[in-house]
Amino acid sequence: MGFKFQGFDFLHLDASFSEDELLVRRTARDFVEDNLIPIIEDCFREERFPRELVPVMGELGFFGANLEGYGCAGMSNVEYGLVMQELERGDSGFRSFVSVQSALVMYPIYTFGSDEQKNNWLPALATGEKLGCFGLTESGFGSNPGGMTTTARKVGDEYILNGEKMWITSGNIADVAVIWAKVENEAGRVRGFLVETDRPGFRADEVHGKWSLRASVTSGLSLQDVHIPAANLLPGTGGLKSPLMCLNQARYGISWGAIGAAMSCYDTALQYAKFRKQFRGEPIASHQLIQEKLVWMVSEISKGQLLSLHVGRLKDAGTVGHQHISLAKRNNVWMALETARMARDILGANGITEDYPIMRHMMNLESVKTYEGTHDIHALVIGQNITGIPAY
Repeated sequence: MGFKFQGFDFLHLDASFSEDELLVRRTARDFVEDNLIPIIEDCFREERFPRELVPVMGELGFFGANLEGYGCAGMSNVEYGLVMQELERGDSGFRSFVSVQSALVMYPIYTFGSDEQKNNWLPALATGEKLGCFGLTESGFGSNPGGMTTTARKVGDEYILNGEKMWITSGNIADVAVIWAKVENEAGRVRGFLVETDRPGFRADEVHGKWSLRASVTSGLSLQDVHIPAANLLPGTGGLKSPLMCLNQARYGISWGAIGAAMSCYDTALQYAKFRKQFRGEPIASHQLIQEKLVWMVSEISKGQLLSLHVGRLKDAGTVGHQHISLAKRNNVWMALETARMARDILGANGITEDYPIMRHMMNLESVKTYEGTHDIHALVIGQNITGIPAY
């Protein structure tokens, strides 16, 4: 049966948002309600990415939303975060697609690219006419990307790339891949390259059998003697700091997105608890144990809102640190996953069915807890910041 989302503003935070921020959220919320919610359960069941929604999102300015120029919307980081919140309230995999397009493809081109690269790619990526993917993770190197084995060798006015990448969102539908490789001619220095996916030697194989993020495309990439022009090097990249800067952009969006997933689970559980009658014909919301669970959710979602909003304001002011983003990503994804589990408990057996979004969110969030830095890795990032001692 499902329930229509009723909104969430326990702390009256809407009063702290500007009119533009509320308009952005309303636009994203309407898009999700009208376009994504009606089809997302089918997409998840069928393991299908709803590509038909890409042009609509391009028109709404969701791609590269917090970038300036090149057809991008020029939103603030808080506005961008609110878009991520609403998209993930629909589905984590769907938000992942937008995060990759924006934070992991458009951002590195915008930040590290040449004028020619920006002019060539960003307008088409902003409309969704072109799609991209981000190739950093390898099957043997996830939390330790510096151990990557993908290489690039400069020969004349070309680079030749060899290697394998794994767990790549949008790999099979991308027109361009941002590939990170160690340059043999530069003593193994990590650099970023734009690789058109129709080049000989480039192959993308879709990963099937996932029980999480089924509404987005996940791929393994293979590069076997892929020749690209030297002009495809992202000139501003140098060292592992460059891809980590990209990941920071994505992690920030995830912190907001997780709030959206939590809101969806809480709102479903609240409405169900008031509707479902048990014992003496009373709604289960009248029982202390149910109310305690709902109060936990309200408390943690509200704290997550405050955390991401403050980090967003710091980001807009240019004073945010990577440790702040790690804290927001780590806390909010944990909070959302616990909210999903608690909401499923309130719904009992009904909570495992596709009539309600809870189990889908729960399975998706297991991946969100792992990607873009695991829960434990972010603990080490924060630990190093407060102690000055790396524990990797």
